[in-house]
Amino acid sequence: MAEPSLQGKLIEFKGATLGVMIASLRDTDAVRLADGLHMMLGGMPDFFAGEPAILDFAQLASAPERVDWTAILSLLRRYQVQPIGVRRLPEHLVEGARRAGLAVLSGDELSGERPLGAPQVMPQTPPPPVAAPAPVEPPPAAVAPAPAPELEQAAVAPTLIVDRPLRSGQQVYAKGGDLVLLAGMSPGSEIIADGSIHCYGPLRGRALAGARGDTSARIFSTNFGPELVSIAGVYRTFERGIPQSVGGRSAQVRLTGTDNLHTLEIIALQSS
Repeated sequence: MAEPSLQGKLIEFKGATLGVMIASLRDTDAVRLADGLHMMLGGMPDFFAGEPAILDFAQLASAPERVDWTAILSLLRRYQVQPIGVRRLPEHLVEGARRAGLAVLSGDELSGERPLGAPQVMPQTPPPPVAAPAPVEPPPAAVAPAPAPELEQAAVAPTLIVDRPLRSGQQVYAKGGDLVLLAGMSPGSEIIADGSIHCYGPLRGRALAGARGDTSARIFSTNFGPELVSIAGVYRTFERGIPQSVGGRSAQVRLTGTDNLHTLEIIALQSS
């Protein structure tokens, strides 16, 4: 008896553009990396929501003899980062990365994408220009004014608006933009934004703005009383209470200082 023919392909490969983060590691010691992540994210687990990442070692201060890949990968996955590859890794560490299941990429391998198996199209030599007939100038009255150049439309970052109060244990993340919270939040809740945070109710939980490193992000609140505030990884907790100058009042949180030394500043907003 003849075997039935297969209807279609059992597996098919297609090219795709994959959005990944680049995690630049300046150290390979898992303990020091854990301390750095704790300071940056306030020890908050599940921060990145399972996003894939390429580990970049171009800024590595000095190359160690070996790397504990198991410890590093476990640490990153604790924050829901999914490492899928490495690049700019010292040659003697490449084999260990491969054994850990990481793809080894070249430095410029993420600069462009093309479909799998598609031939690379080489630029063709343009044909010689054909001489065009001399244009006939119209009389002055018929000359139309040149159109005004079109302005490029600026990309607008999305703003996430939440109109319900957040209870303890709830978390909201505004990826790529600002977060506007209209009804406030309870202790034990958490709000995160890649841009700025605007809270028009009681701010009682953890507020992290500039989560992807935007040092210009700010936190605004009409009733300031959080457990933790953070901007671009610089954070402050309030175990000893909220300063009287801003507690329960309208306030803003921002970064001051230089790129090498940022300070978190909390100031009251003047009421009209």
